[in-house]
This record gives sequence, C-alpha cells and structure tokens, in this order.
Amino acid sequence: MYQRRGLLAALGLTLLMHIPPAISQDTGAPVTVASAQTRDIVEVIQLNGSVSARRHAQLSVATAGLVTQLELDEGAHVQAGEVLLGLDAELARRQYQAAQALEKQAKSALDDARRRLAEAQELAPKQSIAETVVKDIAAEVAEDEAALDRTRAEAGYRAGLLERHQLRAPFAGVITNRQVELGEWIVPGQAAFTLISTEQLRLDFQAPEDYQGKLRSGQALQFSLGGGRSGRHQATVSATVPASDSQSRTFLVRAVAEDTMAEMLPGMSARAEIRLPTGQRGITVPRDAVLRYADGRQIVWVVETESGSTVAADRLVETGLAFDGEVEIRSGIDEGDTVVIEGNEALRNGLAVAVTNG
Repeated sequence: MYQRRGLLAALGLTLLMHIPPAISQDTGAPVTVASAQTRDIVEVIQLNGSVSARRHAQLSVATAGLVTQLELDEGAHVQAGEVLLGLDAELARRQYQAAQALEKQAKSALDDARRRLAEAQELAPKQSIAETVVKDIAAEVAEDEAALDRTRAEAGYRAGLLERHQLRAPFAGVITNRQVELGEWIVPGQAAFTLISTEQLRLDFQAPEDYQGKLRSGQALQFSLGGGRSGRHQATVSATVPASDSQSRTFLVRAVAEDTMAEMLPGMSARAEIRLPTGQRGITVPRDAVLRYADGRQIVWVVETESGSTVAADRLVETGLAFDGEVEIRSGIDEGDTVVIEGNEALRNGLAVAVTNG
C-alpha cells in the first residue's frame, strides 16, 4: 500500500514538471508585431514557362542519294555552313565535268565565229566578200552566243546539284537528334537532323487570359531558371500573342533576357514575376499577420492597450493583392495599427501579450 502511494506521488511530481506554466497576466503571451503601413499597391503576376530557341529546324537534303559521309551525332555543336553529311556524288561530279566541257566547246566556237565575223567586216567595205556571207557569220555568232549561255546554265545547274550532295548547317547551334545512318538512301523531305540554335534564346510563358491587355511589349520582368539554379535575372517582354488557348485559357507572353547566360539552354523551365503598378495606395500588413479559416474568415490580431494592459484583439479583414511579402488590407485595419505576425495562432480576445521585438 505504502509502495503504491509512493509510486503515485512520484508519477504526479513527474507530470507536474512537464506541464508548461500558465501564461502570467503580468508577462503575457510572447508575440512579434509589425505596423500596418500605407504604400503603393502592386499587382504581381507569377508565370511558368520555358526557354525556347529562336531557330529550331528539321534539316533535310535537297537531292536524293546514298549517305557516304556522316560523323556528327546528338549533342554536337556546329557552326553555320558546316557540313553535316555527304551523299555519294560520283555521278553528279561526272555530269558537272561534262557540262564544263560543253561550255568550253561552246566558248571556243563563239570565239572562232567572232574572229571570222571581224575579218569579214574588214573585207566588206572593199567588196572582197559578199554581204550575205557577213550576215551569215553574224547569225552564226548569235547562235554560238545562245549556245554558250545554254551550256553555262547547264554547267551552273550541275554545279548546284553537286553542291547539294552535302547538307550544311543553315545556322550555328546544337544537334539534338540525328535520324539517318551511314549507308542509308535518303530523299528530299526526309528529316536528317534536328538543329536548335543556342543563340538569341527567348522565354515563353503562358499567362491567364484575364491579363490580356495588361501585359504588353517593353514591360520588365524577373525570372529564374529551373534545374535547381538560383538567382533572379532581368528580362523584357518582346511580344504577346493575343490568341488564347481554348483548353488552358492562356495566351503566350514572350520575353528576352537582358544578359546572355551560359547556363540558359533551350527547353529549360523558367518562372517569371511581373509587377504591374495599380496606381493606387492602400494599407498593407505582413503576410504572416493574416490567418485564414476554413469558413472563409480572415483574421488579423492587433495589439491594444486596455486598462493599462497590452492585450490582443481580433479584427475581421478583407484582403486584396499580395506582393513583396505583404497583403493589402481593404477593410478592418487602419494605418499605424500594431499587428501580430508571430505567436498569433493561439491568441484570444483580451489575452495579455508581451511584445518581443520592442
């Protein structure tokens, strides 16, 4: 019996040691406060998007042929004009050589006809040659000139066809996909490479249709890149596409970064923040001062002096825009009110409080 009583007494003492002491009305519940201030109201828009390339092309050959040169693969960086692949050009080269020979033959025939015409024109005034012979030679010169133009055009065509047996990069960039292999027969229109420019990158964001008319070219924004990259960067809206997506109810906002960044790559995710001045001033409090309840109520606790004591009192408020860690208060709080930003979760009306931040 005595042992049981001793055990219960010890247990009771242990429980009393773990029960927190009641808040003294002299000291009060510890709270951190801030002052409600009047400031310019700003509407902040958060947008999600990605980095896109100004140039993105599916490259194809201009003539059919057998792939005999292919050394580049995905991830390769290429310069404008660099050869990406080559086709078997043996027959095309021989055709070009034949066209060059015909051009040379036509030029030689024209030179000979012009020489004979010049001699005939010298003899004509002396009546040493018939006028009809002179005219015949002049007609021959005209025919040879036309023949030379025709052979030159043919040689040019064959040279262009030979050149098209190589596929060159139309712009500098990185190869993201290769769709051909060495020894394949490919034809015009068949995709061989996917080339994306890594220069002149832009940012594409989808904005809610409610902001159409508010966002326009020239507006500044801040953005951050995904992939765990820290830091915020400056950009400027370059264009807005007014047509909305009927599924997502959004429209395209395109921006260009002010500075070139090596870590910025096509396809990377991005998040932007655009600040829109409203032209209005209003009362704001820190975001932590507003408590929201499931029934829709929004409460801000303020610190007041009552009968010489510092006590807490709740205020039912109507909020507006949120920005810079602040919330606009449209009713319920006056400028200069002292609002509780920490320790406000367990307050009750009339409870004494002790301000911990002076």
